[in-house]
Amino acid sequence: TSTNALMERLHLKYQQKPWSETLKLVHFCMDKPLQRPDGNAPDGPLRSCMEKIQRALRDKSLFSVMNRLESLSKQKGLTAHVSPSGTACYITSSMFYIEVQLEKDGEVMDVKLAHLGEDPVQLFLFGRMKNYDAFGKSLEDLSNLYQIPGNSEMKAKGYFALRALEKDLYSMSLLDRTQDVNRVTEVLHGKVGHLVPRTGGTPMNIEFYISPYQVLEAELNPGSQVCGTKAVVTVEGTDDTLHKLPLSPLFVDSQGGEDSHPAFLPLTDELSMDLPAFFVLKFHQPIPMSSSSIEEIQKLTGIKKNHLIPGIQITGLKLAPLYELIVQSTLQEKCSEDLSTHKSCFFVSLPDCPKHCYFINKGSEKSDLAGALVSKIPFSHPKCVPGVIEILRHQVAYNSLIGSCVSEKHVNEDDSELLYFEVVPHRNTSFSVFFLHPVKENLACVIIDVITSREVQCRLHLNPQDPTLNSSDDFITRAVKRCMSVPVVMRAIFRNAAKVKAES
Repeated sequence: TSTNALMERLHLKYQQKPWSETLKLVHFCMDKPLQRPDGNAPDGPLRSCMEKIQRALRDKSLFSVMNRLESLSKQKGLTAHVSPSGTACYITSSMFYIEVQLEKDGEVMDVKLAHLGEDPVQLFLFGRMKNYDAFGKSLEDLSNLYQIPGNSEMKAKGYFALRALEKDLYSMSLLDRTQDVNRVTEVLHGKVGHLVPRTGGTPMNIEFYISPYQVLEAELNPGSQVCGTKAVVTVEGTDDTLHKLPLSPLFVDSQGGEDSHPAFLPLTDELSMDLPAFFVLKFHQPIPMSSSSIEEIQKLTGIKKNHLIPGIQITGLKLAPLYELIVQSTLQEKCSEDLSTHKSCFFVSLPDCPKHCYFINKGSEKSDLAGALVSKIPFSHPKCVPGVIEILRHQVAYNSLIGSCVSEKHVNEDDSELLYFEVVPHRNTSFSVFFLHPVKENLACVIIDVITSREVQCRLHLNPQDPTLNSSDDFITRAVKRCMSVPVVMRAIFRNAAKVKAES
């Protein structure tokens, strides 16, 4: 039969039927589960085409909203059922279900989520705007909560462990909190930073560091929400190792004293279970961490290093120079285009100041100057989290100082006056900034030691015969803590030196 004749027969067969019934028939034919990936399936192109049409069209009827919800559920590997009344859609898995209640005109009335053994709670992700992308992401996140090897009972235990951890972290976040505490104070000083509880499938997240520049930006733009460095809290399955995870909250109270520490119940067999999983602090972007920081976290959590850095074994660790990783990470954050990470020379422009040229000496692969990009930190007990947060704050504060010398400009585009600086790793979390004395032709040096994320010490070293720069160690320390930017501090030092030169 020719194609034209076949199409004519199809037209004759369905010309008396409404379009809605034809759509139902197409969906019915496509309802069978695929036995192979979408790209290779015979109906792959048709399915892809229908999804694009659905994304482009505005839902104006109950029928179209239901079709969209059913299609979205299947994309995410879930099952969708429509109620007999036709106004409710149930999206289900073996561990949870979502109920979407609709009006007759397709408007959303209510969305509820219920995990196994829990009462339903309202979800505010879908609503009248019908944000299918956000809703689909939430479905993915909900499914990811149960990515633990084993049967439904084992997966449920993993979820109970995550729920117990979240309750303990929330209890710890309330320690030392006063009524007038603001978000920035919580981020920089709270035992677990600024904590946002899990809502639906969106994991709990912890904001643990924010730079002074970001704080200033937030102050200058009221109503804006400037985000610091965050980690999400979740649970992940393991194939080879069992970890004892708590199934009930363990936090009881803080120990007395000004520097109070969280106290926990002992991890007994009644309160815990060996599961093929561990808790995870996961970062949106990998964080460059020194080998010493990685060792500290390993001791704190007791988790093997090959889990901390995927693909790297505990022995024969292949580390890169830490400064190279910081430069690479900063360039990726500051630049939309892909710049070479092998550059070591960067030009920084500041108002009312000659352009700065920073040469970053990336050092060698010696153990205390090496590091790795860490994308997640596994642990098995809530007591580890405050200590891990402090190590992360310390590392990110150090990284932000080195990163302040990095810019997307690695070629000088004009012949304006330049001030040259060399940034050299010293030891642990200290480094030196070398520059020419503004008056004499001798080298001067500022050593910056990042003791913690909140404590910095600076020392200025000059040739004894050279004139003073009118910048005390205390002045430089306060300047660094106020801005956490090497170029801004160097500008302040040169301005003070210019005043001395003018007076003399």
